[in-house]
Amino acid sequence: MARVTVEDCVQKIPNRFELVLLAAQRARNLSRGEELTIDRDDDKNPVVALREIAEETVTVAKLEQDLIKSLSRAPEPEPADEEVLDLIPTDQNIFGLQDVSAEEEAQMLPVESEEISPEDMAAEIEAELAGRNRR
Repeated sequence: MARVTVEDCVQKIPNRFELVLLAAQRARNLSRGEELTIDRDDDKNPVVALREIAEETVTVAKLEQDLIKSLSRAPEPEPADEEVLDLIPTDQNIFGLQDVSAEEEAQMLPVESEEISPEDMAAEIEAELAGRNRR
């Protein structure tokens, strides 16, 4: 096929608007580096895309999926505020997620102790605060 016309392609894809969308998508895919399914013959990507559609060397279903994927927009993640970072545990905030062995994890976990009465806890807190005030 020396020259491709829209009439050659409309026989494969009856809706001209759909044809334009799919040919444009195929041309973009070719620009991104996808392999040609026919010889280029010094044609530009839109002409090659139309020739591929006319000769049915590309599947319309794949082009439709590529088009839908390219038009769908995923929401961009919002940047984390300083307040949010303060809520993240410090070891994750500073070091990120890391592999920790079972021994290291056991050392990092608080040791469970016997229940402390509210009066004893208040006394420990007062002693701790008194120690900080002395420094």
